[in-house]
Amino acid sequence: MPLLHKREGTAEELHHTVLPVERGVWLLTPTRPAIVLGSSQKENDVDHEFCAANGIDVVRRRSGGGAVYVHPVESLWIDVVVPRGDALWNDDIGKSMWWIGDWWVGLLASAGMASTKVHRGAFERNEWSDMVCFAGRGSGEVFPDGPDAHGKIVGISQRRTRDYARFQCIAYFHWDAALHAAMLPGLANNLDRIAALATPVPATLRAADLAFPSKV
Repeated sequence: MPLLHKREGTAEELHHTVLPVERGVWLLTPTRPAIVLGSSQKENDVDHEFCAANGIDVVRRRSGGGAVYVHPVESLWIDVVVPRGDALWNDDIGKSMWWIGDWWVGLLASAGMASTKVHRGAFERNEWSDMVCFAGRGSGEVFPDGPDAHGKIVGISQRRTRDYARFQCIAYFHWDAALHAAMLPGLANNLDRIAALATPVPATLRAADLAFPSKV
């Protein structure tokens, strides 16, 4: 079975699809835009009326963290499955995400986006991080490298069972600050700060080789 799989569906369908308990990379493409809440996130973080009026689904995932916007063409959504006992498995939940970040750094470099780094420290929280994924700084996530760099490149959450870990990754070809302000009223329409939360990835990443090296 190939290590790279592709699937389309609504965000609700994709998040609740049971993936095989085997090493694999899943390129997931939503058929409609959606704002995806973390497993314990408050429902009132989202303006449901605005989302309904603008054709944006509101769904909930089983992994933690703040809200993530997914879109058929503006975002790149990849889930990675690692079964327990695999060479890539790590019992330390934080450290288990480092290699995912390193993998992304390689993908970004192959697409012409150099000078990126993996966050290997503790989760860095602020007043927005429970509301929107890209406001925080989590283990394994990817950021620009440099003294003045900011804006998350790749957000990662993890769902772990006794059989496997499912790493859910998101990057953006286009980050819409005004849309996020409208979907998430708690961001207080601070467009400059919202815009600085994300660093978009190049369109050339669409052609990157997403499969794991077969010998890892």
